[in-house]
Amino acid sequence: MPKISRRLQTLQAKVEDKDYLPLEALALLKDTATAKFAEAAEAHIRLGIDPKYTDQQLRTTVALPKGTGQIVRVAVIARGEKVNEASIAGADIVGSEELIDEIQKGRMDFDKLIATPDVMPQVAKLGKLLGPRGLMPSPKGGTVTFDLAGAIAEFKAGKLEFRADRTGIVHVMFGKATFSPEDLLVNLKALQETIDRNRPSGAKGRYWRTFYIAATMGPSIKVDVSALRDLKLSEAT
Repeated sequence: MPKISRRLQTLQAKVEDKDYLPLEALALLKDTATAKFAEAAEAHIRLGIDPKYTDQQLRTTVALPKGTGQIVRVAVIARGEKVNEASIAGADIVGSEELIDEIQKGRMDFDKLIATPDVMPQVAKLGKLLGPRGLMPSPKGGTVTFDLAGAIAEFKAGKLEFRADRTGIVHVMFGKATFSPEDLLVNLKALQETIDRNRPSGAKGRYWRTFYIAATMGPSIKVDVSALRDLKLSEAT
């Protein structure tokens, strides 16, 4: 067992073994974010799915209304006029075949990679490099599109792609611990609604199993899923 630091032991003592109401849980998350850097607010959600079956996989995007609190560097692979369009729309890195070559050689100074459909046959060869980092463009993730201006704006404003891992757990950063509890709640509600809206067709029985939130270096805090799902959006703003 890894040794738990004295700092974390002190923070864990603040967390009771119970389901917290959403706003109460978020206030506690902020109280336990004591690292010397701006910690992220993370959600770790176990769903009643088995992703080894194609009809029980979850991969989608969520637009966080209050943003992520991060600067997102967007790279775009396109051809012709679309290269100039991506530059004008605010992409940080733009290119065609030469950018594919640079990525093959190890260039990874971006957080999101968008590609137009016509270059995907060439981008496909980057799968082994981009896949493990969660950077491979995909239609489901909104990163394979001809609407470059719209996609760039959305991802820079707070749109995130996420998926359930092989054990059926979703790990998502939904803001910064420096956000107000109310702003974090708006983002968390958007995440919950997105997961419900994209429930896999093969998911049977109880869909939501456990729902924990935590600051990057803080203890896990269990959230009352029913209370979050019953919350009306107007109450969370």
